[in-house]
Amino acid sequence: MSAVPSRARRLPLVLRNPSFGRVWAGQLLTQAASRMFQVGAVWWLVGSLGGDHRGLASGLFLTVSTLPAVALAPAVARIVARHAHRTVLAVSAAVAGAVATAAAVPAQAGALPLAALYTAGLALAACQAVFDPCLTTSVPELVEDADIEAATGFELSTQSVAGLGGGLFGPLLVDAGGLPGVVTACAVAYPLAALLVVSARFPHATTETPAAAAGPSPARRTLRRILAGLPFIRRVLLCFAAANVFTTAVYVVMPLYTRGVLHSSGSTVASLEAALGMGTLIGSFTGARVPGRPVAVGSGCLALTAAALGLPGLVTGHAVALGALCVVGWCVGVIGVRFVALFQRLVPAADKPGFFAVMQALLGATFPVSSLVFGVLGDHLPARALCLVQGVGLVPVALALWWLGGRADAPGPPSPTRTTALAAGPLSPAGEAS
Repeated sequence: MSAVPSRARRLPLVLRNPSFGRVWAGQLLTQAASRMFQVGAVWWLVGSLGGDHRGLASGLFLTVSTLPAVALAPAVARIVARHAHRTVLAVSAAVAGAVATAAAVPAQAGALPLAALYTAGLALAACQAVFDPCLTTSVPELVEDADIEAATGFELSTQSVAGLGGGLFGPLLVDAGGLPGVVTACAVAYPLAALLVVSARFPHATTETPAAAAGPSPARRTLRRILAGLPFIRRVLLCFAAANVFTTAVYVVMPLYTRGVLHSSGSTVASLEAALGMGTLIGSFTGARVPGRPVAVGSGCLALTAAALGLPGLVTGHAVALGALCVVGWCVGVIGVRFVALFQRLVPAADKPGFFAVMQALLGATFPVSSLVFGVLGDHLPARALCLVQGVGLVPVALALWWLGGRADAPGPPSPTRTTALAAGPLSPAGEAS
């Protein structure tokens, strides 16, 4: 009689827990739609605008698309704490669907102004900035305690898969049906995600709001105090913030390079996005096996990233760009795994929520800056020169990180630590703009 429960237990979580499966499908749809809209809109801007302004236009679009995740973080935290999570998830997906539908109507008629495109990008990014952290918080309400780790693994892996799929299909849809094709696909995906969330049960949710259920929270140290007590980690974070200025610029440079150097179509942009995403996934799974102390591995990976980013500026070709971006992604994945594990070991348990919040805010703030700076540069420099700027800019950052490893306050060899292979790391090409 125990065979049936045992067999059911071996099924994937999304199959044996239908409610979690629906919310997971909603996550896949919203994150893929968000990424597809961003990449597709950038490719459309690069292809439809004249050479004098396409760099600024695409960089500015990525800037407004990444600001909400940083600027709205305090407000999002309050919303998630005060309201039922299913309501927050469903409303954010439904609002995103309404925004996409409102943009799809004039887009189909060929009358979507640039200002409306930027406004839609900002609004969709704001909805996603609410949806993603709320989903992470709601996992214990959807699954049994024994399944929380599996559910978290599904959630983290879905972020990578959705980003990869959205980045792949965005340019292809633009080539097939123009901007209306991408906007229409988003207008279908977001409402479907909202329906899936509404149809799911949150069996472990309390009748109280999350903030009330938690009761009075214990006093925590301020973020300034947390970082003041961790001088080595503070310097490492500053290094990675500087590195992100050059690595995240790949999302501006990649379409410009495809159009101006390779003279190719959206399928090439899609293949480059896929190479970057696959490299990141491989690096996430293999990073723990790379020998050496984290700082040595990190500085070496930054040096390798610098070389890979600069290579397409010296040697042109589709195969060269594919290989270079795969290497960049692998380095990013390795750095993420090694340094998240290091931070988990060094940061006191009571300070971890505040520390990881400030880490994401600090690193995420560089994406809008990078998008705008490299977008402006893209209107004055050829794409090959932008590749070289990325590579050269990373060299002093790699040297600074290597120098930190020799300081007296650098940590010793790490003890065995278990970490999630797909944890959000301190370096992101992929910061996924999410």
